[in-house]
Amino acid sequence: MGMNMNQMMQQARKMQAQMAKVEEELKSTTVDASAGGGMVKVVVNGSMQLESITIDPEALDPSDVEMLQDMIVAAVNEAQRGIAEIANRQMSAVTGGINLPGMPF
Repeated sequence: MGMNMNQMMQQARKMQAQMAKVEEELKSTTVDASAGGGMVKVVVNGSMQLESITIDPEALDPSDVEMLQDMIVAAVNEAQRGIAEIANRQMSAVTGGINLPGMPF
């Protein structure tokens, strides 16, 4: 026979505790990304918050502000993708690859 209800509830609580641990660990995780050959560098944390941005003075061209803006967006998006990938990998390890509804990543 399959698992009884108590066993299922126990497994669910265990998985929930493991997921909470992963979420806590993600808070201290950061991903660095850059764009424009390193002219723009950003750091995003596991809560998807931008922690820092570094812009090489060479990237400051008043006649081409649009390119700098594009580099910033590209670097931030790349860092956020990196965090999402780490989160997905860690959550998949907990859930056995099952996609649970309501998961943040």
